[in-house]
Amino acid sequence: MAPPLLTLQAIELTLGTSKLLNGAELIVSPGDRVCLVGRNGSGKSTLLKIAAGMLQADAGVRFFQPGATVRYLPQEPDLSGFASTAAYVHAGLGPADDIYRADALMESLGLDPEATPGHLSGGEMRRAALARTLAPQPDILLLDEPTNHLDLPAIAWLEEELASLRAAIVIISHDRRLLESISRSIVWLDNGSARRLDRGFAYFDTWRDEVLEKEAQDRQKLSRKLVMEEDWLRYGVTARRKRNVKRLAGLHALREQKRQNRASTSGLRLAVTEGDISGKLVAVAEEVSIAFAGRPIVSNLSTRIMRGDRVGIVGPNGAGKTTLLSLLTGALQPDSGEIRLGASLDMVTLDQRRESLDPAATLSDTLTGGRSDSVVVNGQSRHVIGYMKDFLFAPEQARTPVGVLSGGERGRLTLAVALAKPSNLLVLDEPTNDLDLETLELLQEMLGDYPGTVLLVSHDRDFLDRVCTSVIVSEGDGRWVEYAGGYSDMLAQKGPPTSGLARATAVAPKSRAAPAAATPAPAAARKMSFKDKHALDTLPAQMTKTEATIGKLRAALADPDLYTRDPKLFARASDALAAAEAELAQMEDRWLELEMLREEADAR
Repeated sequence: MAPPLLTLQAIELTLGTSKLLNGAELIVSPGDRVCLVGRNGSGKSTLLKIAAGMLQADAGVRFFQPGATVRYLPQEPDLSGFASTAAYVHAGLGPADDIYRADALMESLGLDPEATPGHLSGGEMRRAALARTLAPQPDILLLDEPTNHLDLPAIAWLEEELASLRAAIVIISHDRRLLESISRSIVWLDNGSARRLDRGFAYFDTWRDEVLEKEAQDRQKLSRKLVMEEDWLRYGVTARRKRNVKRLAGLHALREQKRQNRASTSGLRLAVTEGDISGKLVAVAEEVSIAFAGRPIVSNLSTRIMRGDRVGIVGPNGAGKTTLLSLLTGALQPDSGEIRLGASLDMVTLDQRRESLDPAATLSDTLTGGRSDSVVVNGQSRHVIGYMKDFLFAPEQARTPVGVLSGGERGRLTLAVALAKPSNLLVLDEPTNDLDLETLELLQEMLGDYPGTVLLVSHDRDFLDRVCTSVIVSEGDGRWVEYAGGYSDMLAQKGPPTSGLARATAVAPKSRAAPAAATPAPAAARKMSFKDKHALDTLPAQMTKTEATIGKLRAALADPDLYTRDPKLFARASDALAAAEAELAQMEDRWLELEMLREEADAR
């Protein structure tokens, strides 16, 4: 067996008053494919920097094989000080490295070598950093979140490129599909120590659950032993104090061990604040188109989004995913076509770049709005420190400025702010960026139980598969097609790239409004009468009027003194609201029925 290229032994590092790494170890041998996992703040990026020689540990040993080469991809690449993208990429080359490989990588990644770094998007900066890291073909690659800000084509390219390399790889990533594809070993960083399993990431969940179950059993044994020792302390230590000093010290050690175990198992808790139930119809797009500078972004898109749908929007960077999201939520008006939003929508948006966060504000003020020390969640007032703990923030971080938080901490903070607001429509633009795997799992579970509607932009294939009921995919030139199911379902329906008759007979995208399994009605039943056409034209105005009535009634009932002041008026308003909501639901159902009838008639 070849000797290790890199060895970290008994690594210790303390930040402030807390020990981040406590005896952590990492061994990298030739050809290794190691995924480094752990929750945000567990020290993954710090350990990777120590491995790269960029950070000095407080204690421990770092051995690097003489003559071996290493390249490190930071989580947030810094291109400042370089005149062009090519200058930044070429600066990472050694004397013996091939400049032509660097140029070929830039071309493969769609980069303009002469572009000014200050004008690059987040995805372009990430691709430039990848070209700089991969071009030298080092013996060891240390990659910190390489898929952040990359679109799906770039992630697929990176997956193939890493699989073809001879270098040993240590990778930190939240992209489960990428980790399952390339990893052969897992290093799990938890509570300062590192555990290793020489199997691929597909086995991580089972292994982690087994470890946690055993630790739970050990904690029960420790608790029983602690009770016995404390009983001895109360009733037995007085007469034998001198002979039992060592046992007394052991008792203190048991208490400290239990305290650390309790701290290591405190978990993240995600719960969304639910708003009022929206109408069955959330959004309808009718032949919607929009273009920028003559370039079509969305062309003739028609879709319906119903209450409870989880719709993913998928496409390469620059395809217009955020634009489409803005159209479907009414934030942007189309050049042509019509967008109609449903009734009683309470929308909460999670923005991609965390721009809603003020870097100068403290964590506490961001959660409370700076008005008090409480957060209202699901109608109940909670102290901000307790709510912070739900998202794994320590009490001493309450006065910490947002600008100094890590990417994962900013991601959790954005979630905490968004989930505290009442909603029945969640709009998530790249919610998985910088989140660890544990947080992603809890977010997936929360979205699965969420009674409202979700619109989601993501490049995380596993996340799309676990969350979405359908995906709207960019097919180029402003054309978007909706497919039933998640990302893998979309690939199965599209099939391999074909041409001619084979493409014409491929599986067509499914429409949730008109399921493929439905039995076609007779041709005579598809004809629209004059009455049907008139109803289709007049129903939107009637629904708008009813929505306005519902809004006035809800505003009246929101008066906390109404029932005490006039119980009869309160009862009449409550009955009127229930009747108006029922009438609106009937009108929405009738409008959908007529709209489907019109589409069938137009298709003949």
